[in-house]
Amino acid sequence: MTSPAERAVAHVRGLFPEAGPPGLFDRAVITVSFHPDRLVAGGRTVAECLVAEGVYRSQFETGISNGGLDGVIGGRRTVWEQRMFGGAYVSPSGRPIYGGLNLAGHPDGASPRFGSCHLVLRPEVSQRATFSHGDSVTEPSVVGTAVSFGAVWAALLDEVSRTGRALNVAAASAGDWVRALAVPRRAPGRALDDYVEAQVHGGVTLGADVTAVVADPSFRGTRYEELLGSLAPALDWSPGFRLPATGFPASLRGPDVPPLALEIADRYGTPVLDAEVIGRAAREPGTTPERLQLIKYLWHILVLNGAPIDSPS
Repeated sequence: MTSPAERAVAHVRGLFPEAGPPGLFDRAVITVSFHPDRLVAGGRTVAECLVAEGVYRSQFETGISNGGLDGVIGGRRTVWEQRMFGGAYVSPSGRPIYGGLNLAGHPDGASPRFGSCHLVLRPEVSQRATFSHGDSVTEPSVVGTAVSFGAVWAALLDEVSRTGRALNVAAASAGDWVRALAVPRRAPGRALDDYVEAQVHGGVTLGADVTAVVADPSFRGTRYEELLGSLAPALDWSPGFRLPATGFPASLRGPDVPPLALEIADRYGTPVLDAEVIGRAAREPGTTPERLQLIKYLWHILVLNGAPIDSPS
């Protein structure tokens, strides 16, 4: 790791030194979600950049984000990163990569709101990562590392006791929830806002750090299948999401979303939207930031309400 990365991990480790449950990181790995077909500066897609460069870059370098776009020095992201990591980072390069710790083994990844595909990182990467109970945009107060995960784990158990669920896994008690985590899952987790965020320090290099790519099945048979398949030793398929264009309600992401869904369906001659179709809309020349934000909302609704692609409608 670089010196800033080492300082960041050490800072977080010192805040909450309590260890978590033994063996937790033997089965729980970090996933990093992305949309492979989104455009970055220069007109290449994310997948093309990953193939050409062999590294996953932060929004400070790519200029795009599937969450909040604020990758500039002096912006809100640098303020919360300075607080979370003890001022370890100064320059735009070398900053942490964001993902989620897939404690529940969700086949659509720990944090699917950030992309239709995800990288599965090697278990040892978790040793140079930090974790937070809640997304860093909320400036969470509970953080930890692989060797000091106790506070994050306690916050998850408290969440179950208060609300009856955590990581979008429902349970009647904290004990039932812990047991439920060990059950293999085939259905999508749909954990749109309910995840343990992971911040990977020291970068993500595909050849050294990634064991598999898990892709939305809407990319089968497209040029992205070949690109994604070249990124890691294994290419697996998630359940995926699809939803009729008439099934995007205004109640979830506002009144501008339903007409956009119908417009995209009409433009591409399909009554059903999926990750590949809305990706085509995102790449249209002249697409404004406002329209891209609405397309993000389409993806959120797909995650929440979409039917798995490989199951009957």
